[in-house]
Amino acid sequence: MSDPVASKSGFLCMYMKNHPDTLVAYVKYFGKVEGNVLTAEMSSIDSKGMTLVYKLKSGQSNTTRVSFDPPLSGYEEVKPRLLSMKAEAQESLGMLKAPQITTFQIPRTAAIAGITLFACFYFLSPPSPDTTFLSIPVTTMDAFFSPAHAFRSATGLGLSFRTACAILCAVHGAETLYIWSLCRHYVRGAVVTAAYVGCTMIFGFPMWIDLKKRVQQKRIESVMKVE
Repeated sequence: MSDPVASKSGFLCMYMKNHPDTLVAYVKYFGKVEGNVLTAEMSSIDSKGMTLVYKLKSGQSNTTRVSFDPPLSGYEEVKPRLLSMKAEAQESLGMLKAPQITTFQIPRTAAIAGITLFACFYFLSPPSPDTTFLSIPVTTMDAFFSPAHAFRSATGLGLSFRTACAILCAVHGAETLYIWSLCRHYVRGAVVTAAYVGCTMIFGFPMWIDLKKRVQQKRIESVMKVE
């Protein structure tokens, strides 16, 4: 099966000659080339990456291969991927200001994560029979958790409530630290930052995944304005 991007390589290389600053940014950031890069050209591109030819101020010329992660699934993905990579490279090199998120939103996937989390606690870590909680009658508690007790009896699967909480705190704690680092770079406002950090402690990965998507979209928008 032919590569849908490689078949357009000649056209794309010719088009990118009009964007030498972008190619230089690719070389320096993704190609990890140190030194003063004077010029850069794209010599080929396919679904797995692009080959760039560059020249240093010292006069030395060389090539570097920049891989696409993940690989492109089709030609229609070329432009958004190159724009996204341009924004990331220029931002990291100080050529472009980091995008700023000023509003908070909860993605739909957070509700799914919350329901899944509740189900895991319900079926794997139910309270023992004849347990009461906040003056709730024992009969009500036993009736509510009877499917969970039946599940544990049938499968043998289960965790103590303390162990389940420890695992949840460890995983969500690490994710909270990660989104805090994202907020320091890309989120403006203490209230918005607190909302992202707090919701990540509860819902976990859907929050930081959505924030990264919003940042990426802002990057592309900023590049399109420059273009």
